[in-house]
Amino acid sequence: MNKQLVLALALAAAPFAARAGSHSYTYLEGGYAQLNQELPQVDGIHIDDVKAGGFFVGGSVALGESQFHVFGSYRKGDDDVGVSAPIIGDLGSAGIDMDQGILGFGYHQSLNQRTDLVADLSYLSTNIDVKDDGEGGQDGDDFRVAVGVRHWIANDVEIWGKGNYTDGDVYDGAFSATLGLQYRMTPVWGVVGEAEFGDEFSQVTVGVRASF
Repeated sequence: MNKQLVLALALAAAPFAARAGSHSYTYLEGGYAQLNQELPQVDGIHIDDVKAGGFFVGGSVALGESQFHVFGSYRKGDDDVGVSAPIIGDLGSAGIDMDQGILGFGYHQSLNQRTDLVADLSYLSTNIDVKDDGEGGQDGDDFRVAVGVRHWIANDVEIWGKGNYTDGDVYDGAFSATLGLQYRMTPVWGVVGEAEFGDEFSQVTVGVRASF
């Protein structure tokens, strides 16, 4: 009887142990995104910080049984920001569209049953456009290097953190930190949230993830 009970408990716990001990690098995700960006003053004209709310989609694919994976995402949002100038004061508001596409190549190395070391190299394409103004806005290409860890803090809760360095047209030698969390409801479906914080920008995403 005792042997049967121990066996039953072991079989019941096995799926949770497997989920806690392995990180999926093949998944699809999507949901709400907010892209926050500080814009520089031009000829003394001040534009409020952009807080562009919209959506994101993304995913990752493990390259066979290797320790490498490829990933990508697309984020898009819009906002109406206030515009002002010295002496004149309030000039009204302007519509801002902001989108960013990311394509990257990653490496992961298991440190223990619950923790992976991760390193990424990615390309970013960012566009910030002023609506109804063909000359306004900013766009450019950047490259990013990131290093961090993924860790299961519980059977169904995974967290991750990365330090990022981004350089190019839009982000000039910018350091940022990324923090994320996933609550896995089933072996496939999970709820995810991620936030990136830099000196002049930040991004927040909340959505669902299907892991394979």
